[in-house]
Amino acid sequence: MFSGIIEQMAMVNNIQFQDNNMILTLETNMANELYIDQSIAHNGACLTVTKVEPPYYQVVLIEETLSKTNFRFVKKGDYINIERSLMLSSRLDGHFVTGHVDSIGKIEQINNKNGSTELIVSHPQNPYFITVPKGSITINGISLTVVDSTSCSFSVHIIPYTLENTNIKFLKEGDAVNLEFDILAKYIQKIISQQNIKN
Repeated sequence: MFSGIIEQMAMVNNIQFQDNNMILTLETNMANELYIDQSIAHNGACLTVTKVEPPYYQVVLIEETLSKTNFRFVKKGDYINIERSLMLSSRLDGHFVTGHVDSIGKIEQINNKNGSTELIVSHPQNPYFITVPKGSITINGISLTVVDSTSCSFSVHIIPYTLENTNIKFLKEGDAVNLEFDILAKYIQKIISQQNIKN
């Protein structure tokens, strides 16, 4: 379980392929604190550390992960948002984030709001892809608050600190981002849909 509060960005140092799997070598000064089998959210996708040689470490992405995330577009030199899993004693500063990416979204617009940056993001229409104004959404692992919402798009406003300390600052219009929708909304939708079937 994660909170959506990014600890650092790790740089993609190398990309290898083994069968259908992608092996990413990432560089970060946090590597000396990591250990094999540790679960870390990478752009919101929970991945397992398989090798540690500070300042580098490796993770493996299987075909299923590549099909559901923006890692299919990753390039050497890209920066990845990383967050270690929560400890039981941690404050939950963001919201409940599982590390299971629901879908890839597309950055439709990036707008300067004189003190914040507005992102307008589109996504496939799906009854479980629910956003509501003032609700939570995870973009590339970052816990953010929804401003406006439709059935297949939403907007968020990014404060300067988040912009500077995450890979949001590298995004361009048309880029793909990992989305995880609020798990509480998905459970409610599941309950409602089951009740409708019974009725």
